[in-house]
Amino acid sequence: MTAAAALRLLGPAARRAAGGVLCRAQPCRAQPCRSHRLTLADDELYQRTRVTVLEPESPNTMFIEGYTSRGFTISGDLVVGPCAILPRAILQWNVGSYRDISLESLSLFRLLEPQIEILVLGTGDRVERLHPAVLKQMRECGIAVEVQDTPNACATFNFLTSEKRVAAAGLIPPRGTYVGM
Repeated sequence: MTAAAALRLLGPAARRAAGGVLCRAQPCRAQPCRSHRLTLADDELYQRTRVTVLEPESPNTMFIEGYTSRGFTISGDLVVGPCAILPRAILQWNVGSYRDISLESLSLFRLLEPQIEILVLGTGDRVERLHPAVLKQMRECGIAVEVQDTPNACATFNFLTSEKRVAAAGLIPPRGTYVGM
């Protein structure tokens, strides 16, 4: 039924409320527009949201304090070689260089629960391009991937965790040394 037919059925009061103009119906929108007023039935357009608080102001938040060509200092602990920094753990990451980053080496990040929002990858001294299929697969899993050189990846990871984002990092040590981020 068109809008014009509906107004005819409703009578003169509905036509006056509509401005007396019979117009074509516009296609339905999935999202309400800015001038839309919510009614009781509109809550069906939105999915339920559930929030789980892991720990308020957790003292166990991972923070990258520095790096050397041998590894990283993370929350006071020295980690040798490439590492995977998860929201609640630090693991050795079995990659030698950015060329070893594949779907298999990133599978650890896809299995985490609760799912991480963003994965920061530090590829060493320079930003390196990863295979597009790898990045596409991570996007399909709902994980954003940020590929940076390792010094910038450390700073980005620290920023994201300070804002309480659910982030993880995969870091390959650069050749340079920096302590005291």
